Parts: sequence; structure tokens; C-alpha cells
Amino acid sequence: MPNRLETYRVEAYNTAKQSENKMHDDTVARRFGFSGGLVPGVDVFAYMMHVPVARWGRDFLSRGLVEARFIKPVYDGETADVDATEHNGLLTIEVFGRTELCATGTASLPAAAPAVLLGDYVAVPSVAERKPVSPATFETGKWLGTAPRRWAGRDATGYLADVRENDPIFAREGFCHPGLIQRVMNRVLVDNTILGPWIHVGSRMQLLSAARAGDEITARAKVTANYEKKGHRFVELDALVVANGTTPLAHCLHTAIYMPREQAA
Repeated sequence: MPNRLETYRVEAYNTAKQSENKMHDDTVARRFGFSGGLVPGVDVFAYMMHVPVARWGRDFLSRGLVEARFIKPVYDGETADVDATEHNGLLTIEVFGRTELCATGTASLPAAAPAVLLGDYVAVPSVAERKPVSPATFETGKWLGTAPRRWAGRDATGYLADVRENDPIFAREGFCHPGLIQRVMNRVLVDNTILGPWIHVGSRMQLLSAARAGDEITARAKVTANYEKKGHRFVELDALVVANGTTPLAHCLHTAIYMPREQAA
């Protein structure tokens, strides 16, 4: 029988109020029909990952599989309830805000992390000069890279505070939260073009190794799709996130609206 887990309750926090992505700014977001600035999808994803980390601990950080789709916004300061049900080794996860379903996802623990060849993913630097986004920016088949990022010390503890994560495994064992891998995936977009307001709509992440505080993290991403749907322009990425140039951390599929229909019009 399905086992319903205890609700994980988070006071949501918009970490990106000052970012280039003005979809996180109250005034701009309202022009797109939202009630205020959106809490970043990668941070909502981090809220969701609390449940499988609490369930499987170190094993999940080294080989867990998790995916999420973002349906409606989560707003700064509101209570987000993360509900989960476990059945046959699969966690079904839902995030509610304002009693509305805001995100759905699943998490599981494969018996082993799949084998991934580093050489199958091309390492390229991010662009030397970013230019305004257009459909040509994300040409299908194009390889994109990111500037290296490290999270250690105050950066690592500050991130945990920002996403309201209190599981002791990160401080105790020196692991990076896997939500940081999702932030690197967002950098694939941000490091390679000048975006207007944009929205992360979904991701799938197969963890391959636990990231450690202080690791230098980069992404090697291939554009697999670039299309219009209901007036929005979407991009889909297939990426390997790597630590220190040698250790695969996660295989990620990432989908974003890089040009909302209001902007495209």
C-alpha cells in the first residue's frame, strides 16, 4: 500500500530578487500576469529534494533520480507544503502553495548509478561576449558551457539557509546540496546570452556522485530542442554536470521558456 510521508513545510524565499531574470521582480512579474516575483524553480526543486534526501541520505546524493515539473508559481514568504507518497520504491512528490498545486515530481533510488562517459559531453567555455537572446542562440545540436562555480564556507551555508534546508548531512559530511547542480544548469542559459524574463519549467536529474563543498562545478550541455509552443519559445538541454573537470556529478535534462509569448510578441 502507498505510504504517505509527513508533510515538509517551507517558508518560501525568493533568492533571485536582484537577478538579471526580472521574472523574479514583483513589478515585472505582474506585467506577465503573476501576483509577484517567482521563487526560482531550481529552489522549489531544492525544497522537493529534501524528502528523498531525508529518506535515503548519502545513497540518494550519490545515485538518486529525481524529476520535477513546475505548474504554478511559488511566491516569496508564502508557506509551501511538500507532500510525498512512497509506493514500490518511488516517491511521488507534490508542492502546494495557496492550496494550489504548484509542482509535481518523483524520486527514486536506482540500485547503481548509470555509467556515463565524460568524453560523450563536449567541454566548451561560456561565450566571451553575451548577446541578446534569439531563436538562433539555442541552435539544436549546439554545445554550451558555463563559467566554473564553487560553493564552500559561507557560500555553502548561505545556500542551505536560502533554501531552508536543515538536514544535518550537508554540514556533517561536507556535501553540496544537489539543488546547486540545478543552479549550474540555469547558468548554461545565463552565461551564454542576455535573457529577458524567463521561466524554468522542468528538469530531470540522475545523480552520479555526491558533490563536495569546494568542488569546481561546470556543465557540458547540448541543445536538444528549440521550439515554439502557445507563443512561448522553449529550449531543452541534455547536460553532464562535472566536478573539477573529471568527476561526473549528474546527468540533467533541463527545460525552460527562454522567451515568453509576451516578450516574443
